[in-house]
Amino acid sequence: MGDAAGVGPEIIVKALQQEEILEQAIPVVIGDAKALYRASEQLNANLEVSVVSFDEEIEEQKGKVLCLDLDLLPEDLEQGTVSEQAGHAAFEYLKAAIDLAKQNKIDAICTAPLNKEALHKGGHQYPGHTEILAQMTETEDYAMMLSSPKLKVIHVTTHIGLRDAIDRIEPNRVYNVIKMAHDTLSKSGIDQPRIAVCGINPHAGENGLFGYGEEEQKIIPAVERAQAEDIEVVGPLPADTLFFRAVRGDFDIVVAMYHDQGHGPIKVLGLEAGVNITVGLPIIRTSVDHGTAFDIAGKGIADEKSMLEAMNQAIELAPQRVRR
Repeated sequence: MGDAAGVGPEIIVKALQQEEILEQAIPVVIGDAKALYRASEQLNANLEVSVVSFDEEIEEQKGKVLCLDLDLLPEDLEQGTVSEQAGHAAFEYLKAAIDLAKQNKIDAICTAPLNKEALHKGGHQYPGHTEILAQMTETEDYAMMLSSPKLKVIHVTTHIGLRDAIDRIEPNRVYNVIKMAHDTLSKSGIDQPRIAVCGINPHAGENGLFGYGEEEQKIIPAVERAQAEDIEVVGPLPADTLFFRAVRGDFDIVVAMYHDQGHGPIKVLGLEAGVNITVGLPIIRTSVDHGTAFDIAGKGIADEKSMLEAMNQAIELAPQRVRR
């Protein structure tokens, strides 16, 4: 459910009324039932919530939203504000989901947004969902992939300052991200993914004119190593034209060096269609590509398209069981 003081409960309620999801999977909301009921009332959705337990087999219940109710929130939780209670609850929801995924009781995790300030006030010092997932699954090498209908981007670094990001970019990390991009897209059905790698500096350094040789030291060795393994990858290329070429269809995915380099183009194309996928984990995790939107929480106007797409991506990437 993410941070229940934000738009998470609302977009969940809206998404779970769509037949396209219910025909493919049995979704279970891990969160607080009272937040679902409140969202339903605000939307005049007449939602019926059925509280379930994973101690027994979960069965589809027509016309009902299934909820593993952790019951962590107060009845009067204020919407649209930073709350340590909501931040702590968001952490506990994710922890419960990870535990269930490890036990193979669920096939994938799809996360609504959390608020980093609330998470920290709730006593959990993580930059976001991704880092919690990595620690709890003992995953050292992972990457954030953003997916939209026109563009896919995978990141070498994400939630750190720009100066720190440049320091942390090194050939082995760049190679690993290229390899994760290749493997992920190959598994999704693309026979030979076309991968393009961004430079760090303007014009990808322009042969040493800009920067201090970062492209030559940090990126080119990784690209050449991947090419030697028959991975179809080119770069480093100037980011100011690369994303245009990728949207045009020249490449299947772009490797971005730092947060804003990759996030900016995806979000310009439209927040409502973007999906965040954590690559490299032993479990499937997708997420909406937007924040808690405190400014519109509780107003009934949040757009659920990113949540719908995140659910669809989770279903597509998850190991397929016999559909009930």
